[in-house]
Order: sequence, then structure tokens, then C-alpha cells
Amino acid sequence: MTTIHQVAEAAGVSISTVSYALSGKRPVSEKTRRRIEDAASTLGYTPDAGARMLAGRRTHIFALTEPLRADTHAPTHMAFVLAASIAARKHDYDILLLTDEQASDGMSRVTSSRLVDAILVLDVGPDDARADIARSIRTPTVFIGIPDVADGLTCVDLDFEAAGRMSIDRLADAGHTAITLIGQPAVSYRTSNFPRRLRRGVVSRAAEHGIALETVCSGEVSTDAGAVRAAVGAALARGDRAFIVHATGDAHEALLSALSDHGLTIGRDVSVISAATAFDTTALSAAVDTIPLVPSRSCDLAVEIALRHLEEKNVAPEIHLIPPEYRSAGSVRARTD
Repeated sequence: MTTIHQVAEAAGVSISTVSYALSGKRPVSEKTRRRIEDAASTLGYTPDAGARMLAGRRTHIFALTEPLRADTHAPTHMAFVLAASIAARKHDYDILLLTDEQASDGMSRVTSSRLVDAILVLDVGPDDARADIARSIRTPTVFIGIPDVADGLTCVDLDFEAAGRMSIDRLADAGHTAITLIGQPAVSYRTSNFPRRLRRGVVSRAAEHGIALETVCSGEVSTDAGAVRAAVGAALARGDRAFIVHATGDAHEALLSALSDHGLTIGRDVSVISAATAFDTTALSAAVDTIPLVPSRSCDLAVEIALRHLEEKNVAPEIHLIPPEYRSAGSVRARTD
């Protein structure tokens, strides 16, 4: 690893002059500063985070607080971690991942140590303890998700309620009057807020259309294919021929398998919409219409907003909702009347 001593030697100046030039703590002539910066660039020297903190400069690190619990669906959550990391690197920032189940503890640590320039918050709960911390600290904090009480917070997320309403509207337009929502495992509605927000949109719009709606979970702690198949059987017995799925790929496959076992064809006999899904539903055993959840859209915007808070003073907290988009794959039947 290149040291400050080597940069000083290459530039022909003292160590203190290198420190002053790179930290901006004291004035250095333009000619000398450029010589030092050229030497540092050639040798690949970067001041460590501690030195930058002492100099009052940015650390070029974002904290990403993402609690990993027993019920966490790792593929979806890691897709957001990857998207946040890529978004940060576009702006020469690194990510410090905080995965403590007690995520608020890690958030407090990095704030008190001034190790990071900003904080990104993932997997937001209905009553998230990190919300109060964000309101009390000066470190810019952006939630990728929205708690029940979002006053004073900056949040970015897919408009899950609008996605739920869009699902109902599409099925209502196809003539369906009875719909079943197969949602996340039951524990997710207690620990995360996005499933509750989508369900609220589904429930409210179904009531507006006068649609008979049944909502079921795809399991208790994780996806249970048996529970999904049982829910499908009960729905078909009631006469439901339309399904909205807000769950994992395993839940989708269990639904499609159950419908196939009953001799029903997707897009002809029954309609299926996958709402707020982060994986490719066209790769399922039967392609399914989707309202996609695109991690990069939320994470790119969250990073841009965090940088804006660093560059500008007194940026007002705001909720940024990303409008949902509908992608058709032929899994909703044509209206027959």
C-alpha cells in the first residue's frame, strides 16, 4: 500500500505539505498542489477514512443498514444491496453494510464515529426504530422504504399502494368480480412495511370496484408451497378465477402448478398478475404479467438524493414515490362480455 511518505518523496515536498494539499487544511501553491495530486494519482495513494475525518473531509462511504433476520428473503434483499452498491460506485462511494438484526445499533455507531457521509436504510418496518435516529442526527439519511410515520424523513420507494390499485384495475377491466391476493409470509406483515402498503392498495381499490376479495399469506415465516396450493384450491372452490401474487418465486410456481393440476390455462381460464416482483416472471413455468419492483430505480434515486443533501444546505425531507409500470405477458384473460 502506498504511503504518504512515498507521495512526499515523489513530489519532492515534506509529508506535512502533502497532508495540507490533500486535506485543504492549509493553503498550498497551485503548482505544488498539482504536483502532489499527480504523484498521489500515479502511486494510487488515497488518504484513509480516519485522516479524512480528522481533516473534516468526506469519507466517501455510505452506510447501508439492512437487518438480516430469520425471515429475510435473501435474494430480494441482496438485489437491493447490490443495486445500492452499484449506484454508490457511480459516484466514487463505497458501501459499509450494517446487517445487525438490531439495525438501529449499527446506525448509531457509524453516526457517532463520523465514519460515513450518509446513511441508506433498507427493509423499512411499520414502526421502524431507525426513523427516530434519522430525525435526531445530522448525517443525511435516506430511507428506501416508508414507515407508517414518515414525518421529517426522506424516503424513496416504489408506490406499492398504486401497484396494488393497478393490479385490481387490470383484473376489473378483464371482467373479474372475485379476486384472491396471495401475499408475503405472515411474519413479513409484522416486520416490513411494503407488503402492508401493497395490500392496502389492493383492498381499497377492490372495495371501490365492489369486488369480492380474499387475502391470504403464502406461509408463516417463509413460503409454504402447501399453503399456497391450499389457498388456490379454496379460491377455485369459491369461484375465484383471478389471482394477484405478491410473494417469492416459489409461491408463484406453487400457484401455477396448482392451477395446472386443475386443468386451467393461464390467460384463458384464469388470470394471474405478479405485483411488485423483483425477479423475471417471464422465466416462470408460465409467463406472468407483472408490475415490477426494480431495485436500481429506488437505489439510484436514493444515492442521488443523499448526494444532494451533502451538497446543499437545508434540503427539506420529502417522500419520493416511483410510479408503477405494467408489463404484459398474456396471463390476464380477455374480457368476454
